[in-house]
Amino acid sequence: MSSAAFRPDDRPVRIAVQLAPQHLPLAALRDAAVRIEQMGADLLLNWDHFFPLSGDPEGTHFEAWTQLAQWAEATDRIELGPLVNCNSYRNPNLQADMARTIDHVSGGRFVFGTGSGWAQRDYDEYGYEFGTVGSRLDDLARDLPVIRDRWTRLNPPPVRRIPILIGGAGERKTLRLVAEHADVWHSFVAPDALPHKLEVLQRHAAEVGRDVAEIEIGNELRGADDAKAQALLDGGVRLFTLGVTGPDLDWDSIARWLAWRDARNA
Repeated sequence: MSSAAFRPDDRPVRIAVQLAPQHLPLAALRDAAVRIEQMGADLLLNWDHFFPLSGDPEGTHFEAWTQLAQWAEATDRIELGPLVNCNSYRNPNLQADMARTIDHVSGGRFVFGTGSGWAQRDYDEYGYEFGTVGSRLDDLARDLPVIRDRWTRLNPPPVRRIPILIGGAGERKTLRLVAEHADVWHSFVAPDALPHKLEVLQRHAAEVGRDVAEIEIGNELRGADDAKAQALLDGGVRLFTLGVTGPDLDWDSIARWLAWRDARNA
């Protein structure tokens, strides 16, 4: 299947900045979030973990959802969300209510990025059952309809229909969930592997009666050069995520990729 089936040219190129909630004081992370918005990024993301994923494993780290509420209050325009929420850590009805509340704090800018979880240290130290890759994906499949249903019953409801972003690239379960539920599919798939993954997603979408063109394709920019970014763009990617982390945030990289985006959207 050609990526033309995704009609990617109907979408602008967007840049998401994933600001890791580690190795900086909370006030500095808040100020960085505001600066990222002022620079013109489209989407501001953190991650849902309890310990640093790079650098000193015992270093400074903050919880994702409460930080997102802070960012929602501190910013005005940028969309924001987790990349990604760990479904294992919270009851699905609670997840829905938290998402709805941050959507209201932000005035309708929340994106519900979610996944099945993977960081065993988080599970072990916080007392969650780790299970298996398959069992965690089964739990996510069970819980996503619960979350979506709860959004229809909350008073007040979300400000908007909250977009769902699903991360991962597993062909049997994850891409099926993307086809059923996601507005955005985010992965780290290399350009040469992307056509096959999109074929699989297309098949799942057809089986569930979904127009695959509704799904925005996202991928990662960290460590990429212009050639790789262009190859991803040619493959249908329109949401490009750039990860930055303290203690020294790479502002030049953010500015570079924002300029790259602007040139493609001109």
